[in-house]
Amino acid sequence: MKYLVDVNGQRIVVELDGAHAEVDGERTDVSLTAVAGTPVRLVRIGEQVHRVVARRGASRGAWQLDVDGARIEVEALDERMRAIKDLTAATAKASGPAPLVAPMPGLVVRIAVAVGDTVVAGQGLAVIEAMKMENELRASAAGVVTAIRVSAGQAVEKGAVLIDLGAVEG
Repeated sequence: MKYLVDVNGQRIVVELDGAHAEVDGERTDVSLTAVAGTPVRLVRIGEQVHRVVARRGASRGAWQLDVDGARIEVEALDERMRAIKDLTAATAKASGPAPLVAPMPGLVVRIAVAVGDTVVAGQGLAVIEAMKMENELRASAAGVVTAIRVSAGQAVEKGAVLIDLGAVEG
């Protein structure tokens, strides 16, 4: 499985294959061992062993890692999720709510909101099936659902507007 990992603004390509990892083209032996009864994991990379505690961050793929006592903020997403996130970020407006747009062609599986609902940034709004995988599409910013342009079972093309969001009044 290939992951794109952002660490301090730098993107690193990590490919995991059983007991091996390839990091930016360099292959090495790796292993992960849990320390029973604790959140600690021992990560072996080649001949080095590191003590790691991982905590989930606020968004999908975000992690706070304590590696040998040093805190590191990372975002690790597989290729598909990175592409979806990059596409969504590229189409989002700089401020305020943006309409929910299909990042790929697919079939709408379900809509998780109704017109008039107030949503928060990161909240799941709809699920699209593409290539036999379900993809949850999330709000890029807080807003109010002003229109739902699709229904479950409907096929959509990449770029189709699925849900319109307006500004939260208050």
